[in-house]
Parts: sequence; C-alpha cells; structure tokens
Amino acid sequence: MSRIGNAPITVPENVEVTLNGQKLTVKGPKGTLEREIHKNMTVTIDQKVITVTRPDDEPSNRSLHGLTRTLIKNMIEGVTNEFSKELQINGVGYRVQKQGNNLNLTLGYSHPVIFEAPAGITFDVPNANTIIVKGIDKELVGQTAAVIRTKRPPEVYRGKGIKYADEVIRRKEGKAGKK
Repeated sequence: MSRIGNAPITVPENVEVTLNGQKLTVKGPKGTLEREIHKNMTVTIDQKVITVTRPDDEPSNRSLHGLTRTLIKNMIEGVTNEFSKELQINGVGYRVQKQGNNLNLTLGYSHPVIFEAPAGITFDVPNANTIIVKGIDKELVGQTAAVIRTKRPPEVYRGKGIKYADEVIRRKEGKAGKK
C-alpha cells in the first residue's frame, strides 16, 4: 500500500490541469508544463482533485505509483511557485558575473567559463560568490545546478570550488609535515 501514491492532490484555484490520453498538461501563473504519464498508471481528475491508481501490486507498478503522484505534485508546485537552488563559490579569485541570460564563471582556469542558461531557467547573482538557479521544472533546476557544480567541484583540503548552499564538505587534514 503506497501512502504517497494513494494521497489525493488538490489543485489550486489559479492552476488548470488537463489530461489528453497519457499526456498531462499543467498551466499556472508561472508557465506551462507537460509530461507523459506511464501507460500502467491511471490518472483521474475529479473537479479540483487528482488521484493516481495502479492496476496491480507488481513491484514495477508499485514504484511507479508514488513516482507518478510526486511528479504531478511537483508540476503543480512549479507552476505556482518557482523552484530554486542556491550555489556558493569559495576560493580566492573565484567569482561569477551575469551576462544577459548566461553566467561568466571565473574558477581559476586560464579562461573564463561561460555557462548558457537552458530554456526555462533563470539565474540570479546577488553577489560575486552566489548563484541562484530558478525555474518551474524541478528536474531541470536540479540538473542545471548539478552541471554548474561540475565546472569546479569543491575540493576536500581547502574547500575551494562550487558547492550547494546547504552542502557540508568533509574536510581532510592534509600533510602532517616534518617534525
């Protein structure tokens, strides 16, 4: 019995949800999202309540049940309130600048790293060491933040690099030196 999958989703007043075959479309004040629903899952929209059901208790259908419900809930959440991820840049001389929709990252390489924003993603740069990735698609926001982090992942000796704001870097001591 799936506690997450069986929970109904209530649709807010300013959001419109339509189901065309296996294609679910969610329209809200921030934008529109579309997703294909797996053929084994049954989605029913009754007034302003969405329920997801599965045909049987096979392990693959059980795992898809909760996943499908969570994906629909995230779509509704995204079109009402944007998702965001905050990244921090640590290191002497490491900084970020916003150039139009792109980011100009100075990360200790011999050249600046230019990162272009994918469609549906916006960047906020409140200061030279902070990047805020925003968008209505939770999956795309997380993926974009992960790709930016790979440009210079944090290292364990001095903590230099790009890290998530809530990430804790386990530090290593380094060499003990001569005695």
